[in-house]
Amino acid sequence: MWETKLRALLEQNSDIVFRKIEIHDEIMILVYIEGLVNDVYVQEQIIPSLFHEARFDTVPKHALDELEQALEALFNGSVLVLTNQSEFAYPLSGEGIQNRSIVEPTSEHTLRGPRDGFVESISTNLSLIRRRYPDTRLQVRISRIGTHSKTKVALVYVDGIVNPEILKEVEQRIKSIQIDELLDSGTIEQWIEDSWYSPFPQVQYTEQPVRVVSAIAEGRIAIVVDGTPIVLMVPLTFSMLFQAMDDYSERWLVGSAIRVIRIIGSVIALILPGLYIALLSYHPGMIPTQLTLSIAASRADAPFPAFVEALLMEATLELLREAGLRLPGFIGQTIGIVGGLVIGQAAVEAGIVSPIMVIVVALTAICSFMIPSYNGAIAIRLLRFPLMVFVSVLGLLGLILGVMIIIAHLISLKSFGVNYLSPFAPFHTADWKDSVIRAPLPLLKKRPSVLKPLKEQRLKLDQRKKGW
Repeated sequence: MWETKLRALLEQNSDIVFRKIEIHDEIMILVYIEGLVNDVYVQEQIIPSLFHEARFDTVPKHALDELEQALEALFNGSVLVLTNQSEFAYPLSGEGIQNRSIVEPTSEHTLRGPRDGFVESISTNLSLIRRRYPDTRLQVRISRIGTHSKTKVALVYVDGIVNPEILKEVEQRIKSIQIDELLDSGTIEQWIEDSWYSPFPQVQYTEQPVRVVSAIAEGRIAIVVDGTPIVLMVPLTFSMLFQAMDDYSERWLVGSAIRVIRIIGSVIALILPGLYIALLSYHPGMIPTQLTLSIAASRADAPFPAFVEALLMEATLELLREAGLRLPGFIGQTIGIVGGLVIGQAAVEAGIVSPIMVIVVALTAICSFMIPSYNGAIAIRLLRFPLMVFVSVLGLLGLILGVMIIIAHLISLKSFGVNYLSPFAPFHTADWKDSVIRAPLPLLKKRPSVLKPLKEQRLKLDQRKKGW
C-alpha cells in the first residue's frame, strides 16, 4: 500500500531512491532522497541495524499512518522503511548533507567576546542558544511556514520574563504569514514589521548566539529560521542600533566612550554633506574668514554648484561601496579603497570637484561604517540624500526641517507595541543607563522597563562588599 502510493507520487523524480531488501523472510523497501541521506550511511548503519531486529514492525519507531506525515519525514532527510506485513511507515534518521562548521560571523566582528556564529541548520542554532542558557524556562516553539517549502521557524523566549502581550503579538504575526515558500528570515522581517514604508528597521538581526541570549534574557523574543544563519530579535528600539557586544565586554568607561563615538559618527554621516551645502551655498558668513578663503580658492575651477558636486561624489561612493560588497573577499575591499582614492584624486585633478568635497565625502563614509547595525547604517545612508535636497532648496532651514521630520517619524514608530525611540520618547529615566552610555554593571540591576518584563530584577548585589 505505502509503496504504491509513494511510487505514484515520487517515482518520476530521479533523486528518489526505492531500495528493496529481504530480512528474516520479510521484504522491506527503503525510501529516501539522494543527497539528503548518505548512501554509505544507509549501507553501513541502517541496513545492519535492521538485520538485528527480530521483527521490525514490533519495535516502536514513531510509526506513521498518514501519507502527508510520511512525505514530510522523507523531505526532512529521513529514511522511510516500508514492510509488506505492516500498514505503517517507519522513519529512521538519515545522515545527509554536512552542515557548515561553526565559525566567526563575517558580518559582525568582536574583539573580546565569543566568536562562534550561527549556521544554516536550525537544530544547530537552537543548540548554540541552549548551551548558553541551560534553563527549563527557555521555551522553543517550532512551526512550519510556507505552503510548499514548510520551513521550520522557531520562537525562542524565556518564560517568566517575556511580556505575554508582546509574545502573543509576535505569534499572531508569525501565524498570519501566507506564502508559498519561505527561504530566508528577511521575508519574515518584512512581513511582521509595523511600518513597511519606514527606512528604519523595526526588527534586529544577528549571527552571534551571545547577542540572542542577551536579548531573550532581557525579555525579547528571538525568531530562528531554518536555512539561514540570520536570527531575528524583537522588539527593537533605536538605541539598540548603536550597541555592540564589545560594549559589555569592556569596562563601562571604555564601552560608554565607544558608544558615544558611534552616535556622534552617525550624526556626522547623516548631516555633514547637507551642512556643507548649506554653509557653502547659503550661509558662507558662518564659516571662519580664513577657511572661507581657502575653500573659495579650492573651488575656483569647480564647474558645478555645491549640491551637484556633493550629489555626484556621494552617488559615486555608494556605487563603489556596493561594487565592493558584491566582489569576492579581499578583491572587494581593494576595489572599494583603491577605487575611491583613484576616482577622488582624478576628479580633483580634472577640476570636477574640490578637495574639500573629497574630505567631506571621505569623512561621511568613515562615520557611516561606525554603526554596528548594517540595516541601521543603510537607513542613515539613504536619508542623507533627501536632506541634501532639502538643504539645496531651503539652506540651513531645510537641514533643520529635515532632521525634525526624521525625529518626528522615529517618535511615531513602534516595534510590537514598544515605542521605537524609548527611553527618550516617552521618557524612561531608568533605561538611560544602557542607551547613550553603558552604566557600570552594578547599576544595571533591572531589565528594560519599556519591555514590561514579568521579572524586572536581573542582578543582586547582596553578597558584594563595598570597596573591593
